[in-house]
Amino acid sequence: MKNTKSTLSGKFYSADIISLDQFDPVTLKKLFSLVPKMASIAKNAQPSKLLSGKIVTLLFYEPSSRTFASFAGAIKQLGGETIDILNPLQFSSVSKGENFEDTIRVFEAYCDAIIIRHPEIGTAKKAALIAASVPIINAGDGNGEHPTQALLDLYTIYEKYKKLDGLTGVMAGDPLNSRTIHSLIKGLSLYKNNTIYLLSPKELRLNRDDFNSYTEKGVKLIEIYSEKEIPKNANFWYWTRVQKERFKDKKTYEKVKDSFYLTSNLIKNFAGKDTILMDPLPRVGNIDMSVDQDPRALYLRNQIRNGMYVRMALLSLILNKK
Repeated sequence: MKNTKSTLSGKFYSADIISLDQFDPVTLKKLFSLVPKMASIAKNAQPSKLLSGKIVTLLFYEPSSRTFASFAGAIKQLGGETIDILNPLQFSSVSKGENFEDTIRVFEAYCDAIIIRHPEIGTAKKAALIAASVPIINAGDGNGEHPTQALLDLYTIYEKYKKLDGLTGVMAGDPLNSRTIHSLIKGLSLYKNNTIYLLSPKELRLNRDDFNSYTEKGVKLIEIYSEKEIPKNANFWYWTRVQKERFKDKKTYEKVKDSFYLTSNLIKNFAGKDTILMDPLPRVGNIDMSVDQDPRALYLRNQIRNGMYVRMALLSLILNKK
């Protein structure tokens, strides 16, 4: 039987991973304690059999490169195998009219876990209710959440500062539609005295329900609309693209798409010497390539590597009793 409890409380085995709401500081500490071991396995090409005999379905209804490859790499680093289903709307029985419930039940019969990405909010939760025997992992549901991205982002911040409380961060771009921003705010709300400055056009600010919900969880949110309002010496900057695929009106997208562009000059004027620069990627009109050379820019170094290591740790806990 799989673990269907709404909160993990440190117990990962056979659990669905749907939202950051399932986590608490103790649970995150347990997960993060395994990440260095996973990094060592990957870096040293050490043979691992932690997932030997396990098969995981990657069911991706939306385009993905990093998340898909990161999960696939994590599974194979640990000796597991994958069933890869990219674009099932075109290349599976879904194209013939198969309903979502039947799709989940079919792949449940073939594997030990299903990792799903879908353009509609709540789809991962729906899949978890359908699948009675295997865990479901949310790899992004529309502009809802992307919990494993938040886990790797939190770990990247923790790796730098050895703490996740008392931090000041800047999240720029598209707070309204960015599921990575939503999940990272939820993660930081688990800790005390965190302040997040949300830099965006007014059209892309958080909806009021989300703003109030996150504030009630304890994180201090400050909305700003100009780079000149960025606080100096923040612990991290999280610079996201405007989510083109979430816009029904393309004229609105064209109006706001290039609102905030991260440059070396902006970093020079507002970032501190220890400020880390993060981006969940892909980079689409939001960060100048000259920034890549800055040692504080972690999006193509620590952050991207941590994605696979954190997912290795998560999968090893979910698919192994011991």
